[in-house]
Amino acid sequence: MIKNASKLLMAAAAVAFLGTAPQAFAQPGMSANVPKGPLGGPQAYVIDSARQIVKTPFGLCVRTGYWTPAAGVCECDKDLMPAAACTVAAAPSRAPAPAPKPVAPAAPKPVTQKVTLSADVLFDFDKYALKPEGKARLDELVNQIKGIALEVIIGIGHTDRIGTEKYNQALSVRRAESVKAYLVSKGIQPNRIYTEGKGEKQPVTGDKCMKMGPESASNRKLVACLQPDRRVEIEVVGTRK
Repeated sequence: MIKNASKLLMAAAAVAFLGTAPQAFAQPGMSANVPKGPLGGPQAYVIDSARQIVKTPFGLCVRTGYWTPAAGVCECDKDLMPAAACTVAAAPSRAPAPAPKPVAPAAPKPVTQKVTLSADVLFDFDKYALKPEGKARLDELVNQIKGIALEVIIGIGHTDRIGTEKYNQALSVRRAESVKAYLVSKGIQPNRIYTEGKGEKQPVTGDKCMKMGPESASNRKLVACLQPDRRVEIEVVGTRK
Protein backbone atom coordinates (compact mmCIF):
# COMPACT_ATOMS: atom_id res chain seq x y z
CA MET A 1 0.00 0.00 0.00
CA ILE A 2 2.87 2.40 0.86
CA LYS A 3 4.59 1.69 -2.46
CA ASN A 4 1.38 2.35 -4.43
CA ALA A 5 0.75 5.55 -2.54
CA SER A 6 4.27 6.68 -3.33
CA LYS A 7 3.72 6.05 -7.04
CA LEU A 8 0.51 8.06 -7.01
CA LEU A 9 2.19 10.96 -5.22
CA MET A 10 5.03 10.93 -7.77
CA ALA A 11 2.52 10.92 -10.67
CA ALA A 12 0.65 13.84 -9.15
CA ALA A 13 3.85 15.75 -8.71
CA ALA A 14 4.78 15.11 -12.32
CA VAL A 15 1.39 16.40 -13.47
CA ALA A 16 1.80 19.54 -11.41
CA PHE A 17 5.27 20.02 -12.78
CA LEU A 18 4.22 19.45 -16.39
CA GLY A 19 1.33 21.87 -15.98
CA THR A 20 3.74 24.68 -15.06
CA ALA A 21 7.01 23.84 -16.77
CA PRO A 22 7.20 25.02 -20.37
CA GLN A 23 10.06 22.66 -21.12
CA ALA A 24 7.95 19.57 -20.29
CA PHE A 25 6.87 19.13 -23.92
CA ALA A 26 10.48 18.71 -24.93
CA GLN A 27 11.14 15.64 -22.77
CA PRO A 28 12.60 12.55 -24.55
CA GLY A 29 9.98 10.49 -26.38
CA MET A 30 7.68 13.46 -26.79
CA SER A 31 7.36 15.69 -29.87
CA ALA A 32 5.94 19.16 -30.18
CA ASN A 33 2.97 18.85 -32.52
CA VAL A 34 -0.69 19.72 -32.85
CA PRO A 35 -2.78 20.74 -31.07
CA LYS A 36 -0.79 23.98 -30.89
CA GLY A 37 -1.27 26.96 -28.69
CA PRO A 38 -2.56 30.41 -29.66
CA LEU A 39 -1.22 31.84 -32.94
CA GLY A 40 0.42 28.55 -33.86
CA GLY A 41 2.71 28.61 -30.85
CA PRO A 42 3.92 25.61 -28.84
CA GLN A 43 1.46 22.83 -28.12
CA ALA A 44 -0.89 23.00 -25.17
CA TYR A 45 -0.76 19.28 -24.26
CA VAL A 46 2.07 16.79 -23.83
CA ILE A 47 2.05 14.15 -26.59
CA ASP A 48 4.02 10.90 -26.84
CA SER A 49 6.06 9.46 -29.70
CA ALA A 50 2.85 8.06 -31.24
CA ARG A 51 1.57 11.66 -31.36
CA GLN A 52 -1.14 10.88 -28.80
CA ILE A 53 -1.96 13.22 -25.88
CA VAL A 54 -0.42 11.87 -22.69
CA LYS A 55 -2.96 11.12 -19.96
CA THR A 56 -2.65 10.41 -16.25
CA PRO A 57 -3.78 7.11 -14.72
CA PHE A 58 -6.99 8.96 -13.91
CA GLY A 59 -7.65 9.80 -17.58
CA LEU A 60 -6.73 13.48 -17.34
CA CYS A 61 -4.78 15.10 -20.19
CA VAL A 62 -1.33 16.43 -19.28
CA ARG A 63 -1.14 20.15 -20.09
CA THR A 64 2.00 22.11 -20.90
CA GLY A 65 2.76 25.57 -19.64
CA TYR A 66 1.46 26.94 -22.92
CA TRP A 67 -2.07 25.70 -22.33
CA THR A 68 -4.86 28.29 -22.35
CA PRO A 69 -8.61 27.80 -22.61
CA ALA A 70 -8.41 28.96 -26.23
CA ALA A 71 -6.08 26.03 -27.03
CA GLY A 72 -8.34 23.42 -25.43
CA VAL A 73 -9.60 20.38 -27.34
CA CYS A 74 -12.81 18.43 -26.84
CA GLU A 75 -10.92 15.26 -25.92
CA CYS A 76 -9.43 16.91 -22.82
CA ASP A 77 -11.45 20.00 -21.91
CA LYS A 78 -14.92 19.47 -23.27
CA ASP A 79 -16.43 21.31 -20.31
CA LEU A 80 -14.48 24.46 -21.29
CA MET A 81 -15.34 24.28 -25.00
CA PRO A 82 -18.41 25.83 -26.66
CA ALA A 83 -21.19 23.24 -26.78
CA ALA A 84 -21.51 23.50 -30.56
CA ALA A 85 -17.80 22.78 -31.06
CA CYS A 86 -18.00 19.34 -29.45
CA THR A 87 -21.39 18.28 -30.78
CA VAL A 88 -21.29 15.61 -33.44
CA ALA A 89 -23.87 16.31 -36.10
CA ALA A 90 -26.41 13.56 -36.21
CA ALA A 91 -26.69 11.69 -39.47
CA PRO A 92 -29.74 12.82 -41.41
CA SER A 93 -32.58 10.47 -40.78
CA ARG A 94 -33.81 8.56 -43.75
CA ALA A 95 -37.42 8.52 -44.61
CA PRO A 96 -38.90 5.12 -43.78
CA ALA A 97 -39.11 2.80 -46.73
CA PRO A 98 -42.61 2.53 -48.07
CA ALA A 99 -44.45 -0.54 -46.92
CA PRO A 100 -44.53 -3.24 -49.57
CA LYS A 101 -47.79 -3.49 -51.39
CA PRO A 102 -49.77 -6.53 -50.39
CA VAL A 103 -49.55 -9.26 -52.95
CA ALA A 104 -52.84 -10.75 -53.89
CA PRO A 105 -52.84 -14.50 -53.22
CA ALA A 106 -52.67 -16.58 -56.34
CA ALA A 107 -55.85 -18.27 -57.30
CA PRO A 108 -55.74 -21.91 -56.22
CA LYS A 109 -55.08 -24.26 -59.08
CA PRO A 110 -57.78 -26.81 -59.69
CA VAL A 111 -56.85 -30.20 -58.37
CA THR A 112 -57.07 -32.85 -61.03
CA GLN A 113 -57.53 -36.53 -60.33
CA LYS A 114 -56.85 -39.31 -62.76
CA VAL A 115 -59.93 -41.44 -63.17
CA THR A 116 -60.08 -44.93 -64.60
CA LEU A 117 -63.42 -46.65 -64.98
CA SER A 118 -63.75 -50.21 -66.14
CA ALA A 119 -66.51 -52.52 -67.14
CA ASP A 120 -66.95 -55.93 -68.73
CA VAL A 121 -69.76 -56.23 -71.23
CA LEU A 122 -70.58 -59.88 -71.87
CA PHE A 123 -71.91 -61.42 -75.08
CA ASP A 124 -73.75 -64.56 -76.08
CA PHE A 125 -71.81 -67.30 -77.78
CA ASP A 126 -70.75 -66.35 -81.33
CA LYS A 127 -72.61 -63.00 -81.07
CA TYR A 128 -71.52 -59.37 -81.04
CA ALA A 129 -74.91 -57.76 -80.35
CA LEU A 130 -75.12 -56.17 -76.92
CA LYS A 131 -77.16 -58.00 -74.32
CA PRO A 132 -79.65 -55.95 -72.22
CA GLU A 133 -77.38 -56.37 -69.22
CA GLY A 134 -74.51 -54.96 -71.29
CA LYS A 135 -76.52 -51.89 -72.29
CA ALA A 136 -77.44 -51.25 -68.66
CA ARG A 137 -73.80 -51.43 -67.66
CA LEU A 138 -72.84 -48.96 -70.41
CA ASP A 139 -75.59 -46.57 -69.32
CA GLU A 140 -74.07 -46.50 -65.83
CA LEU A 141 -70.67 -45.81 -67.35
CA VAL A 142 -72.00 -42.89 -69.42
CA ASN A 143 -73.44 -41.28 -66.27
CA GLN A 144 -70.05 -41.55 -64.58
CA ILE A 145 -68.30 -40.01 -67.58
CA LYS A 146 -70.45 -36.86 -67.25
CA GLY A 147 -68.56 -35.93 -64.08
CA ILE A 148 -65.08 -35.92 -65.59
CA ALA A 149 -63.08 -34.28 -68.38
CA LEU A 150 -62.91 -37.21 -70.74
CA GLU A 151 -59.62 -38.04 -72.44
CA VAL A 152 -60.20 -41.42 -74.05
CA ILE A 153 -62.29 -44.57 -73.87
CA ILE A 154 -60.57 -47.82 -74.74
CA GLY A 155 -62.67 -50.85 -75.69
CA ILE A 156 -60.89 -54.20 -76.10
CA GLY A 157 -62.91 -57.11 -77.53
CA HIS A 158 -62.30 -60.77 -76.60
CA THR A 159 -63.67 -64.21 -77.50
CA ASP A 160 -63.48 -67.70 -76.06
CA ARG A 161 -61.22 -70.33 -77.59
CA ILE A 162 -63.90 -72.22 -79.51
CA GLY A 163 -63.46 -71.65 -83.27
CA THR A 164 -60.50 -70.69 -85.42
CA GLU A 165 -58.08 -68.02 -84.34
CA LYS A 166 -58.82 -65.90 -87.42
CA TYR A 167 -62.56 -66.09 -86.89
CA ASN A 168 -62.27 -65.21 -83.23
CA GLN A 169 -60.04 -62.23 -84.01
CA ALA A 170 -62.67 -60.74 -86.35
CA LEU A 171 -65.44 -61.45 -83.84
CA SER A 172 -63.56 -59.68 -81.05
CA VAL A 173 -63.24 -56.54 -83.22
CA ARG A 174 -66.99 -56.56 -83.96
CA ARG A 175 -67.77 -56.78 -80.25
CA ALA A 176 -65.58 -53.77 -79.51
CA GLU A 177 -67.18 -51.81 -82.36
CA SER A 178 -70.70 -52.60 -81.09
CA VAL A 179 -69.77 -51.08 -77.72
CA LYS A 180 -68.38 -47.97 -79.43
CA ALA A 181 -71.55 -47.53 -81.49
CA TYR A 182 -73.67 -47.67 -78.35
CA LEU A 183 -71.53 -45.08 -76.53
CA VAL A 184 -71.67 -42.75 -79.54
CA SER A 185 -75.45 -43.06 -79.52
CA LYS A 186 -75.32 -41.78 -75.93
CA GLY A 187 -73.45 -38.62 -76.90
CA ILE A 188 -69.78 -39.67 -76.60
CA GLN A 189 -67.61 -38.25 -79.39
CA PRO A 190 -66.38 -41.01 -81.73
CA ASN A 191 -62.83 -39.65 -81.79
CA ARG A 192 -62.64 -40.23 -78.02
CA ILE A 193 -63.21 -43.98 -78.36
CA TYR A 194 -60.43 -46.40 -79.31
CA THR A 195 -61.28 -50.03 -80.09
CA GLU A 196 -59.19 -53.13 -80.58
CA GLY A 197 -59.74 -56.89 -80.82
CA LYS A 198 -57.60 -59.47 -79.03
CA GLY A 199 -59.41 -62.57 -80.24
CA GLU A 200 -58.92 -65.61 -77.98
CA LYS A 201 -55.44 -64.56 -76.75
CA GLN A 202 -56.38 -63.22 -73.32
CA PRO A 203 -58.87 -65.56 -71.64
CA VAL A 204 -59.84 -64.91 -68.04
CA THR A 205 -61.03 -68.47 -67.30
CA GLY A 206 -57.49 -69.86 -67.26
CA ASP A 207 -57.46 -73.62 -66.65
CA LYS A 208 -60.94 -73.63 -65.21
CA CYS A 209 -62.55 -74.94 -68.40
CA MET A 210 -59.90 -77.48 -69.41
CA LYS A 211 -60.66 -81.18 -70.02
CA MET A 212 -64.38 -80.62 -70.40
CA GLY A 213 -64.91 -82.60 -73.55
CA PRO A 214 -65.06 -81.62 -77.22
CA GLU A 215 -63.92 -78.07 -78.09
CA SER A 216 -67.06 -77.22 -80.06
CA ALA A 217 -70.25 -75.17 -79.89
CA SER A 218 -72.24 -78.35 -79.27
CA ASN A 219 -70.52 -78.82 -75.91
CA ARG A 220 -72.95 -76.73 -73.88
CA LYS A 221 -71.09 -77.31 -70.66
CA LEU A 222 -67.87 -75.89 -72.18
CA VAL A 223 -69.71 -72.98 -73.80
CA ALA A 224 -71.23 -72.00 -70.46
CA CYS A 225 -67.87 -72.29 -68.69
CA LEU A 226 -66.18 -70.01 -71.22
CA GLN A 227 -68.81 -67.25 -70.89
CA PRO A 228 -66.43 -64.81 -69.04
CA ASP A 229 -64.04 -64.91 -72.01
CA ARG A 230 -66.68 -63.51 -74.39
CA ARG A 231 -66.43 -59.85 -73.37
CA VAL A 232 -65.38 -56.27 -74.11
CA GLU A 233 -63.17 -54.65 -71.49
CA ILE A 234 -63.78 -50.90 -71.29
CA GLU A 235 -61.44 -48.37 -69.72
CA VAL A 236 -62.25 -44.67 -69.40
CA VAL A 237 -59.44 -42.20 -68.78
CA GLY A 238 -60.06 -38.58 -67.77
CA THR A 239 -59.56 -35.99 -65.03
CA ARG A 240 -61.87 -34.84 -62.27
CA LYS A 241 -61.53 -31.26 -60.90
